[in-house]
Amino acid sequence: MMHIGVDLGTSGIKAVLIEDLARVVAVASESVAVSRPAVGHSEQDADLWVAAVFACLDRLAAEAPREMAAVRGIGLSGQMLAGLFLDADLRPLRPAILWNDQRSLAECAELLERVPDIGRRTNGTPDPGITAPKIIWLRKHEPALMDRARMLMLTKDYVRLALTGDVATEPSDAGGTQLLDCRTGRWDAGLCAAVGWDMAHLPPVLDSWAEAGVLRPALAARWGMGSVSVAAGAGDNMGSTLGAGGARAGDAVLTVGTSGVACLVDGAFHPGPERAILTSAHVVPDTFLSMGVVMSATASLDWMGAVTGQGAAGLAALAEGFAANGSLADAPVFLPCLTGVRTPLNRPDALGRIEGLHPGVTPAMLGYATLEGVALQMADCVAAQRSVGVLAERFTLVGGGTRSGLWLRLIASALGEPVAVLARSDLAGPMGAAKLAAVAAGGPLTLLSDRPDVAQVIDPDPRLTDALQTRRPLFDNAMSRL
Repeated sequence: MMHIGVDLGTSGIKAVLIEDLARVVAVASESVAVSRPAVGHSEQDADLWVAAVFACLDRLAAEAPREMAAVRGIGLSGQMLAGLFLDADLRPLRPAILWNDQRSLAECAELLERVPDIGRRTNGTPDPGITAPKIIWLRKHEPALMDRARMLMLTKDYVRLALTGDVATEPSDAGGTQLLDCRTGRWDAGLCAAVGWDMAHLPPVLDSWAEAGVLRPALAARWGMGSVSVAAGAGDNMGSTLGAGGARAGDAVLTVGTSGVACLVDGAFHPGPERAILTSAHVVPDTFLSMGVVMSATASLDWMGAVTGQGAAGLAALAEGFAANGSLADAPVFLPCLTGVRTPLNRPDALGRIEGLHPGVTPAMLGYATLEGVALQMADCVAAQRSVGVLAERFTLVGGGTRSGLWLRLIASALGEPVAVLARSDLAGPMGAAKLAAVAAGGPLTLLSDRPDVAQVIDPDPRLTDALQTRRPLFDNAMSRL
């Protein structure tokens, strides 16, 4: 059986044609521009998502027409927490406000005052990245536009609307709006009232693995397909977790992407708002996903690569050499807080910091410090999640950051746990989406529990472990002063 998994990331979109949820037939990707119209603002034109997905599917059809004709399901996973508002004709009223937008800081405090227990009912403490504070901000600053708004959409749901013509969402992504009661998976009238949003302007909530529509006939003809089911889908963290084999309590999938996310599968709802932990429904029946977030992971390496003129890949290579031959104690300490801190401090207003600069600091040392800082904060996320009762037993790493062997060893050493790396960790998101597509097209729910092949297991590095024991207090001290 053929299925397609589409992963809608912040900076790019990837579509994968997969046979029997095992063999990758073809892969297509497209970049998507992010707009920053003001300091702290982050937006995207939603129609760019659709155009990029269509371009990817065009390429898959050109590369593998016979296999495309056999496709039975399409699944979508997408960047979470965006605020996209549609008019009565289901057209965007403005660009989508993204997860890393910081404009609604004041509105977070207002929302918490209006709903003091919101962190126990929804996915966490109000944060400017989450959708609900954005609604309050838009009511203040763009009231005429909001008066015309007739539907709230999330990233992958808007793309599915373009594919099928049907409006829907599902609990894993909807939990990020803070309008959904995460324990029950239902829209909450009180939460909607608190932000001034009409419940009639919300999409119906389906199971993540349910069929949420079928591919429009014109699109099916364009890509040489027959009748194709389109799954309700997943938020990107849930899709990646599923694609990496995270389907039962104790599975921990750490994504090292633009942001870093510690996704821990839980058999119960264990909210941790006091530690800025996000908790939403997972895409496997009767499970939840606890998420600790490092706001800038590969984004930190990209920034440092640009500042040093080495580029991210070049700087990672220099850092590898320094870690092998240099004195780690000479490296500065880097706090990966370029777009604030979520877990465990909940300081969205915090800024990044480099401490311990001296004349001998080299780009290689700065690269090492960047990788180390992200690894230490990732370990902080897992510690915070464990402190609220979430189990973490089996660690898997996915995301673009897994291309750095040093980063893998640093994360394993910071955790004090072995970590598995998948054979195709870059495809975890599309693979999770394809699993949902297979079930939506009539496959059994047991497909969601299939585990992918592991390429290698990385144990903690004794040298790095020893170095981190000395450097961890320096990092903790700097974080405490934020």
